[in-house]
Amino acid sequence: MSQSMTTDQSTTGAATSPSSARPWSRGRRLMLSLPIFIILMGILVFVSNATAVPWNNEPTGQTIATLSADTQVTFDNPDGLALPSLGSYEVVERSVWIHAKRPSTGEVQRVHVLIRQPVGAGEQLPGVVFMHGAGYGTAQNSFGDVAQSMASAGFVTAVLDKPAWSTSDIDRDYPASARVYDQVINLLRDLPEVDDAKVGIYATSESTWVSSYLLDIDHNVAFQILLSPMVYSPRQSLGFFVTQDFTLVGANEGYQSLVRRVFSADSDLFGLTNLDINTLDPQAYSIPTFVAYGSKDVMTAQVEGTEAMLHMAHQAGNWDMTIRSYPVANHVLRLGDESETGTPLADRYVTDLIDWAVGTVHGLQQTSERVAGVKLYQSITVPKDLHAMRGLTVYGLIVHVFMLIMLCAALIVSMVALGRTIRLRWRKQHGALKQHGALKQHGALGFSHGFGSQLLTLTITTLATLVLFAAGIGQVVIAVIKLAWGGAPDENPGLIYWSWPVIQVVCTLVVWAWSRVFARLIEVASMRGMISWPPRKGSIRAVVTGREPVLASTRLGRVLFWVTAAAMFGVLLVFAFWGLFIY
Repeated sequence: MSQSMTTDQSTTGAATSPSSARPWSRGRRLMLSLPIFIILMGILVFVSNATAVPWNNEPTGQTIATLSADTQVTFDNPDGLALPSLGSYEVVERSVWIHAKRPSTGEVQRVHVLIRQPVGAGEQLPGVVFMHGAGYGTAQNSFGDVAQSMASAGFVTAVLDKPAWSTSDIDRDYPASARVYDQVINLLRDLPEVDDAKVGIYATSESTWVSSYLLDIDHNVAFQILLSPMVYSPRQSLGFFVTQDFTLVGANEGYQSLVRRVFSADSDLFGLTNLDINTLDPQAYSIPTFVAYGSKDVMTAQVEGTEAMLHMAHQAGNWDMTIRSYPVANHVLRLGDESETGTPLADRYVTDLIDWAVGTVHGLQQTSERVAGVKLYQSITVPKDLHAMRGLTVYGLIVHVFMLIMLCAALIVSMVALGRTIRLRWRKQHGALKQHGALKQHGALGFSHGFGSQLLTLTITTLATLVLFAAGIGQVVIAVIKLAWGGAPDENPGLIYWSWPVIQVVCTLVVWAWSRVFARLIEVASMRGMISWPPRKGSIRAVVTGREPVLASTRLGRVLFWVTAAAMFGVLLVFAFWGLFIY
């Protein structure tokens, strides 16, 4: 889109054409622009409202009062057993490698297992297998402090490389992962110093979805420690925490509505089946369970999650549930920003879980309160009615693909136009255009009536708005990640708040500008005699040949205009899909 796009009407010959009619008045142009604007806005507003996903965040501010602020776990020990505690033993480490096979594909991953053992603790020891949360944790960089501490209290602990194979965060194979963790459980059970009836698991965050599969295939797991369990299905859990975090970081309500559309996607269309796995299985809570939350955890539904776990445990006949909530701690029970190294665990957390695990494997009766620590709090409700919407997903896919295709087509045509313009100017400089008067007069694209400059301005404005939209989403995502790691939200949200209304205003102005352009097209076509009935003789041929152009005197100019206009309309449809035309 070069300067040749801005060729004025006076250079096209249109103003001096014998068949030209008088230009319209401003009032007449406005009377035509207004209904076009209303129609375009009506379409975009309808799309925004039709793609909106209802979502009720009520009730808000749910709480569960704990029975004691003291998180200490105590047991009745009538026989006076000498119970180990944190630091009772020295710890040694050794490494084992196993081959983890993914049943669905046959893919094999070589997995490192780091085993920590207490020195001089005797025989028939309890064991713990650690299960990874999100990401790609390894045996060397995960759970080191907790595994070391539990080993010092008489447990044989096993930390393994996360079984991921060729999957990513969005297509994890949870059933296959559960079988690998069970493989390591059996590895511990086979050790001569381990009591095979006393091997439990330590699962955190994402792995609490895996643990439900594990306990379904292995009914002999002795106990489980659940750190910030997600409880509900990935669709519901992720929808909850992303919506909550968008609110906490101060994102505009418009950005919050994006979450509803994203988590209403029918992921089965893309071969992703994890969003709707069934995690509310009483079998997953049928064994002694220790649950730990942090008061600064912004990812879990602590109130409804606790109620659901207790309900399922009681359905399974298990009343051995211990809930602890620690002040200031984040999603992984750290005191501070998880992105920084050396962030300590919550006070008493490790001591409490060790005391609980020791008393549990020794079969003692707990005397401390089952629910203790700081009050459990949940800002919004879990979207339990959230479900896949295939029609919305298909439409969204079509709109985004259309936009990308048209943007690519517009870019290609623009490059061709740029190349032609450069070649024309080179030929003009070297005197090679003596026989090409039309090209010399109109330029490479031959835009008339200012359509070239209008197209360039509207394109730049629309694309700049798209960049601002992407920047706003990017800033929100960065703020949410920072919050999830334990950081504090900024006092001034800035871009993530004001960019949404700014984009809405700019989109409205762009639609108005396009309506003016289309009205001007109709005006010029009327002046050329094209839209009268019957059309003026020879008018269509004059327009097609470029002798009396409406848009441009060259075919390339006309193609560039309509391809670019379609691309920009595709961008507006994408904006409408994400709710930018809900005012």
